[in-house]
Amino acid sequence: PASTAIARGQTLASVTALSPAMKSTLISAVFALLPATALGAKVTPTQQVITMLNEMKGKGEKMMDEEQKIFSTYAEWADDRSKELAFDIDDAAAKIEDLTSFISKADSDVATLGKEIEALDAEIDRLSAEKKEATEMRKEQHAEYVKVSTDYGESVDALERAIQVISAQHYDRPQAEALLQTMAKTVSGMPRVLAAFMQQNEAADQDGAPAVDAYETQSGGVLALLEGLLKKFKKELADVEEDESNQAHEFSLVELHLSDTIAKDTSDRDEKAVLKGEKAAASAKAKGELGETKKAKAADEKLKAEIEATFKAKKAVFEQNQQVRKMELEAITKAMEIISSPKVSASYAAHINFAQVEPASFLQMGRMHRRVSATQRVSELLAKRAKALNSKALAAMASRAAAAPNFSKVIDMVEQLIERLKQEAAAEAEHKAWCDEQLKANKLKRNKKMAQANQLTADIEGLTASIAEMGERIEVLLKEQKQLTEAMAEATALREKEHAENTKAIADATAGMDAVQQAIVVLKEFYESQAAFLQQQQVPELEEYKGMQSNKGGVVGMLEVIVSDFSRLKAETEASEKAAVAEYDAFMEESQTSKKQKHEEEVKLRLEKDQAEFEKSRTEKRLRATEEELAKANKYFEYLKPSCLEVHVNWEERVAKRNEEIEALKQAWNILDQKSQ
Repeated sequence: PASTAIARGQTLASVTALSPAMKSTLISAVFALLPATALGAKVTPTQQVITMLNEMKGKGEKMMDEEQKIFSTYAEWADDRSKELAFDIDDAAAKIEDLTSFISKADSDVATLGKEIEALDAEIDRLSAEKKEATEMRKEQHAEYVKVSTDYGESVDALERAIQVISAQHYDRPQAEALLQTMAKTVSGMPRVLAAFMQQNEAADQDGAPAVDAYETQSGGVLALLEGLLKKFKKELADVEEDESNQAHEFSLVELHLSDTIAKDTSDRDEKAVLKGEKAAASAKAKGELGETKKAKAADEKLKAEIEATFKAKKAVFEQNQQVRKMELEAITKAMEIISSPKVSASYAAHINFAQVEPASFLQMGRMHRRVSATQRVSELLAKRAKALNSKALAAMASRAAAAPNFSKVIDMVEQLIERLKQEAAAEAEHKAWCDEQLKANKLKRNKKMAQANQLTADIEGLTASIAEMGERIEVLLKEQKQLTEAMAEATALREKEHAENTKAIADATAGMDAVQQAIVVLKEFYESQAAFLQQQQVPELEEYKGMQSNKGGVVGMLEVIVSDFSRLKAETEASEKAAVAEYDAFMEESQTSKKQKHEEEVKLRLEKDQAEFEKSRTEKRLRATEEELAKANKYFEYLKPSCLEVHVNWEERVAKRNEEIEALKQAWNILDQKSQ
């Protein structure tokens, strides 16, 4: 009918969408399956079943392939996402560990600083109490000094006035005592002088010394006695003043030490209080970050578990579907083999189709003759075009068309072939689209993983360089600390030796000065005691010897020079010792500060080095994982190359040749279609 011819024309026109290889294969398959006795027969039910089974098989294979592609894409996504989440979880775990360690250390530092602050507060209170106590004691000592020094000063002044009066009035002893008693009533300090004078008089009376007037120069004289008292009081006043000076100096040193210690402890306490606040704030912040990190880690773990569980379930469904589809295709193939066997197709054609064949009329015989002629024309046309295009498919079809006595079955088979070629052409187009998509995604993934690998490699190289640099710096710091320790030990040994030498020199100078002063006192007392006898005339031929009075000035002067030398030596040694102590203390403080700074820098660098080594190991782990993913992407690219890139025939040439083959096939189909009417 005309509608059938139009449908066949539309079906043949659609063959332009198919590749030459697919069309050649399908045409060859049609003529191979077409029996010569069936060309003049109608389509049997067995042939229709085979056609349906072929369609089912093609559809099943297509669905199976599509399902594999979909699952492959999903499996790759699930694997990538699972690895990304695993990295995030590892990072979160490392961060949680770091934060936990930091919080523990910060809280420990806060507690330690709190105890140290309490200890410093107690120390400051103790030192402040000591300073207050020392200040009160110093006030009492100074008040006592003022009182005693005032008494001695008044006594010295009173003695000097008494000596002046007695020297001017030529008082004898009773008169001198009366004068002293009178002055004791009006002159401050005279009662002490009177008491001392009376005490020495009583001692002189007990010795049996006779009374003399005020100008007697013997030791028992009133004037000499008063001068002795004046000398004694001046010496005691000097001792009091020296004690006051020593006590004031000692208090200054104690006060300075306590004030400096209190100031240092207060400064340390304030620094520790600030540091404690900073540590507490950092701990609180870290605790907040720790809570957020734990929540994020739990969410990532949950999502990862869900993705893996879903993937496991879908994988099981996919494997089950693939098994079912495989079994279905095997069943369809087995059914086609059974139905296509001679036991079914030949028996059905011989016993059932035979009864349906009507006797041919003379008109039908004429038509058959014309159809045979048309078949020959088709065979010649296809052979000519096959030679021109070098097409094996057209050549095979031409040879089979020439051998066929009828072509009605050929038309039906061509229509089935065209439909199948359409499906294969669609599958080829879909495959090309899938290839383009997979190649693009694979290229993006390879580029991304390559960039990540390069970045991670650069990070590892940077960390390696930093670790080496920090290691070298740590070695330098250790060496410098060792040198400082040795220098401080050497300085301490030298200081101890110098201190021992200075102490001995000061002691020797003090001892020498005391000894020389004693010698001077002895000489002065002797020559003063003998000075009065120089005025008395003695027998010329036997003068009384009173000592080498003429040389006493030179000897005593020399001794006084020696005393001054010892005094200068003592002062210079004390000054040198004080300067050496200050220099030693400054050097030790500077060295200890430098050593402490270097030790703190060393500890900090060790912590940073440990952290860098940890980061390096973690980065190397991520690099290995990234390289594994890159290797998988490259392997998948190699898998895609044979089916998507390695095409031996240019796409444009394939399309042109296919169009020419289709045009030849359309011409042959038109010849057959015209003669079939």
